Amino acid sequence: MPSVSGSLPSSTINQAHTVRKKKHQIGPPFWNLPRNVYLLLIFTLGKGFQLSIAALTLNLYVHSLGYRPDFIGLFSAMPALGALIGAVPTGMLADRIGRKPVLLLTAFFTPLILALVALATSAPILLAVSFLQGLVSTAYWVTNLPLLTESTNEKQRVGVLALNSFLLLGVGALGNLLGGAIPEYVAALLHVSASSTLPLRWGVFAAALFTFVFGLPLWFLREPARSAKQPAKAQELQQVEAVTIPEVAEVVAEAKTTQQESSSSAVKEKTPLLLFTKLLLPDLIFNMGEGAVVALIQVYFVLRFQLMPGTLGIIFTISGLLGGVLSLTAPLFVRRWSKLRIVTTVQYISAPLMVLIGLSSTLPVAIAGEYTRSFLRTLIDPVYAAFEMEQVPPKLRATLAGLYSVTWSVGFSIGPTIAGWLQTNVNLATSFIFGAICLLISPSLLLAFFGKKKV
Repeated sequence: MPSVSGSLPSSTINQAHTVRKKKHQIGPPFWNLPRNVYLLLIFTLGKGFQLSIAALTLNLYVHSLGYRPDFIGLFSAMPALGALIGAVPTGMLADRIGRKPVLLLTAFFTPLILALVALATSAPILLAVSFLQGLVSTAYWVTNLPLLTESTNEKQRVGVLALNSFLLLGVGALGNLLGGAIPEYVAALLHVSASSTLPLRWGVFAAALFTFVFGLPLWFLREPARSAKQPAKAQELQQVEAVTIPEVAEVVAEAKTTQQESSSSAVKEKTPLLLFTKLLLPDLIFNMGEGAVVALIQVYFVLRFQLMPGTLGIIFTISGLLGGVLSLTAPLFVRRWSKLRIVTTVQYISAPLMVLIGLSSTLPVAIAGEYTRSFLRTLIDPVYAAFEMEQVPPKLRATLAGLYSVTWSVGFSIGPTIAGWLQTNVNLATSFIFGAICLLISPSLLLAFFGKKKV
């Protein structure tokens, strides 16, 4: 193939050479990521352990104090309410002073307040410290996605977000084993039931410890340049070498795509309120449905099937670990289908699974339904996250992440509150039916708003 280097601008030659180098690059993509990504993934792993241990033990701890599902539903809603109040200010603060200091604050205060939750016994104090726990922990959710997005290029992004989801929901699910084993171990030492208050309290303490220890590496984070739309390209080749005509054509095509994305971003910046509404409304309804089921699923298994913490830990460890592994396959699905198609299809399928779990009278059927629902849910986490962040320009991503924390907070405030009331005053199954209805409305809205776009 003839050389054309003498007739092309040096910038085009450099870009084409980079394309050729990337094509011949071998080895797993996760071996050459920025240091920030690895530090964030370490903290995500600790966060996953904290969330899974707390999810298993906190509500059971409150139940051991003698409180009914309606109060437990309200207790479960308080962290979301705290996140609702703190999310947008925290996101705006992160956009203003940087992500790192905000993330360090949550790494310090989250375990401290979580320990206070474990010491509380009266209803007002339980609600107050649970609210504070949500208030301080929201900083993770409004900084993690923007930091990962800004530390990766477009080709790395879905894979890194999939790995982040795998560590958070998959490997982190091993915390369920600890959440079940620690109360059983303490109960054996004290010769009491594993479902009594003191053993479960030690489980909550363990959740706090994981967040603190895994948050220490965050001190080595380097604040990324938020103005750079493709940060990884800043360190690409600087040499000028001969290139071929097909490679130049590929560069031209890539340049056109970039120009189209820039034009699209410009339009988005002009109408952020309308775009944000279209993004946030389906997510709000989706989180109401998820909150109605996920927040009280452990208590549901205890009330319906009289399970002990150790058995619950095994069930949810398998669910989370296999679901996390499945989340790593997200890039494979994205190559074949659009992100929107994957997200909406999974939500439609999840609705009848929720009904199956709620109406099941046998434990194996309920577990099978929960496993399938959990697997599908973890599959779309990185896809949905990438879809969300790609709809807005970089300078608005932390603000959007803050607003998504608001929709999560409102959804996980309303959903568990309604579910707790339904389980106490109607029956256990109605909360799952309510969740299923929400998971039919949410994808329908997403398709109505974005179905005609190529996303």
